Amino acid sequence: MLLGAINFCTQTKSVWILVGKILAVFKIVIPILVIIFGMIDLGKAVVASKDDEIKKAAKSLMMRCIAGVVIFFIPTIVGFAFSLADGFNEDGDFTVCQTCITKGAC
Repeated sequence: MLLGAINFCTQTKSVWILVGKILAVFKIVIPILVIIFGMIDLGKAVVASKDDEIKKAAKSLMMRCIAGVVIFFIPTIVGFAFSLADGFNEDGDFTVCQTCITKGAC
Protein backbone atom coordinates (compact mmCIF):
# COMPACT_ATOMS: atom_id res chain seq x y z
CA MET A 1 0.00 0.00 0.00
CA LEU A 2 1.17 3.52 -0.69
CA LEU A 3 2.24 5.55 2.31
CA GLY A 4 0.39 8.70 1.22
CA ALA A 5 -2.89 6.84 0.69
CA ILE A 6 -3.11 5.33 4.17
CA ASN A 7 -5.20 8.09 5.74
CA PHE A 8 -6.31 9.92 2.62
CA CYS A 9 -9.99 10.23 3.56
CA THR A 10 -9.25 11.17 7.15
CA GLN A 11 -6.80 13.87 6.07
CA THR A 12 -9.16 15.33 3.45
CA LYS A 13 -12.32 15.08 5.53
CA SER A 14 -13.20 18.77 5.18
CA VAL A 15 -13.24 18.50 1.38
CA TRP A 16 -15.59 15.51 1.47
CA ILE A 17 -17.92 17.29 3.89
CA LEU A 18 -18.09 20.25 1.49
CA VAL A 19 -18.85 17.93 -1.43
CA GLY A 20 -21.61 16.28 0.63
CA LYS A 21 -23.16 19.64 1.49
CA ILE A 22 -23.06 20.75 -2.15
CA LEU A 23 -24.81 17.54 -3.19
CA ALA A 24 -27.45 18.12 -0.52
CA VAL A 25 -28.12 21.61 -1.90
CA PHE A 26 -28.33 20.21 -5.44
CA LYS A 27 -30.89 17.65 -4.25
CA ILE A 28 -33.14 20.50 -3.14
CA VAL A 29 -32.50 23.13 -5.82
CA ILE A 30 -32.59 20.97 -8.95
CA PRO A 31 -36.14 19.59 -8.50
CA ILE A 32 -37.40 23.10 -7.79
CA LEU A 33 -35.72 24.41 -10.95
CA VAL A 34 -37.10 21.50 -12.99
CA ILE A 35 -40.63 22.32 -11.82
CA ILE A 36 -40.28 26.08 -12.41
CA PHE A 37 -38.70 25.81 -15.87
CA GLY A 38 -41.13 23.04 -16.85
CA MET A 39 -44.11 25.19 -15.89
CA ILE A 40 -42.74 28.16 -17.80
CA ASP A 41 -41.95 26.16 -20.95
CA LEU A 42 -45.24 24.26 -20.99
CA GLY A 43 -47.16 27.44 -20.18
CA LYS A 44 -45.61 29.25 -23.13
CA ALA A 45 -46.30 26.30 -25.44
CA VAL A 46 -49.93 25.97 -24.35
CA VAL A 47 -50.55 29.70 -24.73
CA ALA A 48 -49.03 29.58 -28.23
CA SER A 49 -51.39 26.65 -29.04
CA LYS A 50 -48.90 25.01 -31.38
CA ASP A 51 -48.60 21.25 -31.23
CA ASP A 52 -44.94 21.28 -32.21
CA GLU A 53 -44.03 23.65 -29.37
CA ILE A 54 -46.01 21.59 -26.86
CA LYS A 55 -44.19 18.41 -27.92
CA LYS A 56 -40.84 20.20 -27.76
CA ALA A 57 -41.61 21.58 -24.30
CA ALA A 58 -42.75 18.15 -23.06
CA LYS A 59 -39.55 16.55 -24.37
CA SER A 60 -37.48 19.26 -22.70
CA LEU A 61 -39.32 18.69 -19.42
CA MET A 62 -38.68 14.94 -19.63
CA MET A 63 -34.95 15.48 -20.18
CA ARG A 64 -34.81 17.84 -17.21
CA CYS A 65 -36.62 15.29 -15.04
CA ILE A 66 -34.13 12.60 -16.02
CA ALA A 67 -31.25 14.92 -15.13
CA GLY A 68 -32.90 15.66 -11.79
CA VAL A 69 -33.28 11.95 -11.01
CA VAL A 70 -29.63 11.30 -11.88
CA ILE A 71 -28.62 13.82 -9.21
CA PHE A 72 -30.30 11.63 -6.59
CA PHE A 73 -28.29 8.59 -7.69
CA ILE A 74 -24.88 10.29 -7.40
CA PRO A 75 -24.51 9.59 -3.64
CA THR A 76 -25.49 5.97 -4.23
CA ILE A 77 -22.92 5.57 -7.01
CA VAL A 78 -20.25 7.30 -4.92
CA GLY A 79 -21.06 5.11 -1.93
CA PHE A 80 -20.81 2.00 -4.08
CA ALA A 81 -17.45 3.11 -5.52
CA PHE A 82 -16.05 3.82 -2.05
CA SER A 83 -17.30 0.48 -0.73
CA LEU A 84 -15.49 -1.25 -3.58
CA ALA A 85 -12.32 0.71 -2.85
CA ASP A 86 -12.69 -0.02 0.87
CA GLY A 87 -12.56 -3.74 0.11
CA PHE A 88 -8.97 -3.31 -1.03
CA ASN A 89 -7.97 -1.26 2.01
CA GLU A 90 -7.44 -2.93 5.37
CA ASP A 91 -7.68 0.34 7.31
CA GLY A 92 -11.32 1.01 6.37
CA ASP A 93 -10.48 4.64 5.65
CA PHE A 94 -12.78 4.94 2.65
CA THR A 95 -15.86 4.58 4.86
CA VAL A 96 -14.96 8.05 6.17
CA CYS A 97 -15.20 9.43 2.62
CA GLN A 98 -18.45 7.59 1.99
CA THR A 99 -20.04 8.86 5.21
CA CYS A 100 -18.93 12.45 4.61
CA ILE A 101 -20.27 12.56 1.06
CA THR A 102 -23.58 10.82 1.62
CA LYS A 103 -24.47 12.55 4.91
CA GLY A 104 -22.66 15.89 4.51
CA ALA A 105 -21.04 15.47 7.94
CA CYS A 106 -18.64 13.05 9.60
